[in-house]
Amino acid sequence: MDVPQYTAADRARTHALLVQQHDVPYRARDSSVHGASSQHGEAYLNHPRPTTSWAKQQCYEMMNFIRALCHAALFTSLCGCSALHTFNTLVPKDSGSAQVASVAFGPLDRQKMDVYAPTQRSTTDLPVIVFLYGGSWNSGDRQGYGFVGRALAARGFLVAIPDYRLVPEVHYPTFLEDNAAAVRWIATHAPEYGGRAGALILVGHSAGAYNAAMLALDPRWLGADRKVVRGFVGLAGPYDFAPFTDKVVLETFDAVVDQSATQPMAYARADSPPALLATGDRDTLVWPRNSDTLAKALRAKGVPVVRKTYPRLGHVGLITAFAAPLRGKADILDATTAFARSQLEHF
Repeated sequence: MDVPQYTAADRARTHALLVQQHDVPYRARDSSVHGASSQHGEAYLNHPRPTTSWAKQQCYEMMNFIRALCHAALFTSLCGCSALHTFNTLVPKDSGSAQVASVAFGPLDRQKMDVYAPTQRSTTDLPVIVFLYGGSWNSGDRQGYGFVGRALAARGFLVAIPDYRLVPEVHYPTFLEDNAAAVRWIATHAPEYGGRAGALILVGHSAGAYNAAMLALDPRWLGADRKVVRGFVGLAGPYDFAPFTDKVVLETFDAVVDQSATQPMAYARADSPPALLATGDRDTLVWPRNSDTLAKALRAKGVPVVRKTYPRLGHVGLITAFAAPLRGKADILDATTAFARSQLEHF
């Protein structure tokens, strides 16, 4: 079927949909925080709305991809569903992988996870990755990230993508407690799906990278079970954003008295797991300095850290580069799987 003509109205509609999906919506930004800085690094958001936003830049990249893939009926469906879900629906998935289960790790609606695995495997001892998605702790669901699960599973991993409760239903630290429950569940039940018990890698993007870092570094959430985390991969994560000034952050952490106790970099310790911290140099949503600061803190404790910066890549581009048609923009899938194997090969 012919690809439909792409009009200015189509472009504006898709741009609006992508802005709705962007990790901290423009409508939630407070321009008064311009110039505010963290005691240890950049604030999570400390800039006015840019003239040429990262959302617009990523919008055009995604629009070009969608135009090349979809026919008129599918394209029209952009009006009725989120841009991320549309992207996940349309993007070609990796062959040799599949979703093998959708299971509950707790009694609540948002305490479910999808599990992905290679379709053909000669082992019942697959290395395990838990992927935590972002969304400013107030949006997102596991169904939008099948392209990530399939990509990692095609590389020979058992992959769990859990949901977790969101703001405003809950606030810090409830979403961390949900993530910890998901990690404990898959660490125990991985053998039922061909995975290895007792050792895994945490991978997170944006707010999900914050969650992954807190589980990996702060023993309050996993306790003795933190030993199962053999490494974590943080993609464009906020790790050092106190004092709080942004409205979204203030709402998420609204009951917090000691803001410093919420910051991942405060928990860099000698027994922290190795980390891969990746950012795009065009990320103006979560400043790359967050990753620089955490890398410095971990290295000061003797913890191995791989720090990668990708040129001409923004906040959203770092995660969409997991999709097969966009992998030429960054080798983040290769970097993630190589790091994960290096940390799990002896367990």
